[in-house]
Amino acid sequence: MALGLFTACSDDGESGGDANTAEDFDFTCPERTDTDAVKDEAASESTPFVFGTPGEPSSLDPALASDGETFRVTRQVYETLLDTECTDTVPGLAESFDQNDEGTVWTFHLREGVKFHDGTDLDGAAVCANFDRWANFKGGFQSENFTYYYSAVFGGFAENDAEMGMESESIYQGCEADGLDATITISKYSSSFPHAFTLNSFAIMSPTSIDAVADATIEAADSPQPDYAMTPGSLAGTGPFTIESWDHAEQAVTLTRNDDYWGEKAGVKTIIFRTISDETARRQALETGDVQGYDLAAPADVQPLVDAGFQVPTRGVFNLLYLAYAQGNAPLEDHKVREALSYAVDRERIVNSVLPPGATVATQFMPPSLEGWSEDVVEYGYDAEKAKELLAEAGQEDLSIEFCYPTDVSRPYMPSPKDIFDMISSDLEAAGITVTATPITWTEYIPTTRSGECPLYLLGWTGDYADPYNFLGTWFADASTEFGLTADDQAIFDAVAAATSEPDEATRTELWMTANETIMEELPGLPLSSSPPSIAFAANVYPPNASPLTQENFAQVFFTQQ
Repeated sequence: MALGLFTACSDDGESGGDANTAEDFDFTCPERTDTDAVKDEAASESTPFVFGTPGEPSSLDPALASDGETFRVTRQVYETLLDTECTDTVPGLAESFDQNDEGTVWTFHLREGVKFHDGTDLDGAAVCANFDRWANFKGGFQSENFTYYYSAVFGGFAENDAEMGMESESIYQGCEADGLDATITISKYSSSFPHAFTLNSFAIMSPTSIDAVADATIEAADSPQPDYAMTPGSLAGTGPFTIESWDHAEQAVTLTRNDDYWGEKAGVKTIIFRTISDETARRQALETGDVQGYDLAAPADVQPLVDAGFQVPTRGVFNLLYLAYAQGNAPLEDHKVREALSYAVDRERIVNSVLPPGATVATQFMPPSLEGWSEDVVEYGYDAEKAKELLAEAGQEDLSIEFCYPTDVSRPYMPSPKDIFDMISSDLEAAGITVTATPITWTEYIPTTRSGECPLYLLGWTGDYADPYNFLGTWFADASTEFGLTADDQAIFDAVAAATSEPDEATRTELWMTANETIMEELPGLPLSSSPPSIAFAANVYPPNASPLTQENFAQVFFTQQ
């Protein structure tokens, strides 16, 4: 078959919440209105474009990352077989692809004349070298703290390391090269494909790079990133920029334009991604001209920035914020306790008080713009008295619980973690629950919550591609410590597996509905909201297209004549 387009930019979903339902928000991607902007050639060549980010990258090797701040940088440098526009899957390094009827054999036809930054030619053998590298990761490389996306998509590795908790059989069967063609074979159909080929964790690097880092090791799940992944120069991609430097002290990554890029050249010569964790400080840096753009403008800042002449495009909604119940912590294994916590939380108040206009109360673990969103899930509307009754039935009238939240960070789905934490805590306390607050810095937050150490915690997800598996499969494909799911939750695992392995689209949609209903019956956590994050730019900047996946292409940026 020829390359297809897979879209989820629709506005026909519904939400069970009364505050800002899905019908009130347009899920389509915003259209550009400034296409007649005139480029300031001198400024674009001589002036660095400085962009304020909420956090620092975790790695320069996207295969070893699962965080948006890493991908914001690496997406400009390393490219994938397929790409995204809005939430559509479009050509990337591959101009087209073919697949067999079973969806298990994928042949990618690569662009001619593409070179890696080190001068090596892109061909099928280079693609296969990358996929074989990931499949043969060993030791700590197999930890989900490093290669989360590989195990989530392909299930396991060529030789699983039991100490890393890897038990699932890999569906990756191999890759064969023939000139500019690369054929990837998997053992069974998965609805993740072809969308998963857009993931930046699967970006294609020069075989020379792969050879240069072949001796790198990661000993344990809690090891630091290998040295090569923290120092520019080891890895070569094909993208419109190269990484010039990473000043760890200043928390700034500098990119330089790749003038030999195969596609349209980047609009500015230099980009600096500078970490400014405080959202007020990011806004002030834009106002003073220290940065020319920043991410995650606070909802209260959007209109004042617009009134002051700044550009503040809003992304489409493609994320989810949730309150997790780690059932490895007593008494959260009791369904009545999880129900009580859910009824105790006033989600409409969070949406109306903290989140930007267009935010919607979530009723399940994916946004309503995706196929398989169900109108028939069990809902847990705010009812403090019912929460107290359920706690009494569970013998937990005096429940005390630890509640974790992240500090020094804003996320697209969670613009103000402390404010959201405070609102939920007050709701729980109103239901008679004693809350112990545990603030954790962002760098430690993901490993801590994944390990199941936090009974209650806030987290979320911005979708990578338009398939329900990217949401539901992320959390509920198998047993996990972060939600405390075990073999007792097999009904959830079976529901997700049935949906993602079903080739027929109509049947698959019904199965995803069933999966959503099953998950909300079991209640591993409480979906809170989906919301449209904003991104801000100076008046003299031609900004990138705002992506609902937060996957902006900064090669589109240039300075304009005023």
